[in-house]
Amino acid sequence: MNIHEYQAKEILKSFGVTVPKGQLALTENEAVEAAKNLGGDIWVVKAQIHAGGRGKAGGVRVCKSLDEVKAAAHDLLGSLLITKQTGQAGKDVGKVYIEEGLDIAREFYLSLLVDREEECVSFVVSPAGGMDIEEVAASQPEKITTFPIRDINACDTAKMAAFLGLSGDAVTQFDTLARQLYRMFVEQDAAMLELNPLVLTGGGDLVALDAKFVADDNALYRQEAMVAMRDLSEEDSREIEAAQFGLNYIQLDGNIGCMVNGAGLAMATMDMIHMKGEEPANFLDVGGGVTVLAVTEAFKLLFSDQHVKAVLVNIFGGIVRCDIIAQGLLEAIKTHPMNVPVVMRLVGTNEEAGQKLVKDAGLKVYWANDLDEAASIAVKVIK
Repeated sequence: MNIHEYQAKEILKSFGVTVPKGQLALTENEAVEAAKNLGGDIWVVKAQIHAGGRGKAGGVRVCKSLDEVKAAAHDLLGSLLITKQTGQAGKDVGKVYIEEGLDIAREFYLSLLVDREEECVSFVVSPAGGMDIEEVAASQPEKITTFPIRDINACDTAKMAAFLGLSGDAVTQFDTLARQLYRMFVEQDAAMLELNPLVLTGGGDLVALDAKFVADDNALYRQEAMVAMRDLSEEDSREIEAAQFGLNYIQLDGNIGCMVNGAGLAMATMDMIHMKGEEPANFLDVGGGVTVLAVTEAFKLLFSDQHVKAVLVNIFGGIVRCDIIAQGLLEAIKTHPMNVPVVMRLVGTNEEAGQKLVKDAGLKVYWANDLDEAASIAVKVIK
């Protein structure tokens, strides 16, 4: 689960991390009042969306007067911000964060993530942080290094500080910062924490100028305060609806809708569609203990998606019964007509009963015996 930058910084502050003074604003006037409250003569107006790349997309504005703050807020609020991460769909800007301007001497990149290969938390650091970090990773990978951390200590933090080129008091500050971030990452059940940039000010202070925090969905049951920060307006409405029925659904950019049981089989199905020359419109894993109601809702999601030109149902029934999938289809078409071709591969438990239900209903579906055949038919029927 993602949260906004301003929310991530509230958590950082609670763990002792230094962040710029800032205030949230929902209107132009609130933005101006926020700037007045913060004081100073330079402010930064930041669009609050769940996506990176805001700076290059014009979502971060440096302002040197209150009039500029008002103009920036006017431009951003209610706008559609398109960044490298949002794609052409963009994100609607409903709030902005007003921050004090800082005297920045150097910018660094620092993130923490769950390193599955090392089976620990790893720090990823670079002395070349900022908006061009992706280009740095591509053209100068030697400037980015990963430090696996199992029990953070002074030796670990000293190595990272040396790689960043820090010296003097900044090394001591970094030791404190790294320990604070590690404790926050663990205690808040994070999946990823990113500071880009982490800055060294002209006064010699290390400050988290930007912050991105992603919580582990599987641990949200013990993070009530984090759940309260969830902004549903930033999430796909279909994904929210699917989650209510226990469906694992992620919207994608293709045109072949997929319904599969099991994440591995779902990935294989998506790969096969790609190999046949088309792209999946979604990832949809109905899971093992699926009900007729959940399958019904899954079909409704697929049939109501205007990007879907064909639906590929790939069920290898073990725990899942094929007749439940068929019953879900029959229930769904009562309200959501089958206006696109449907390709079905129902193999396993109760497969004959499932196929009979569909055939007796007089539905025109394309039957396949295996995944390769199913993907081939799905690609063919949309062409």
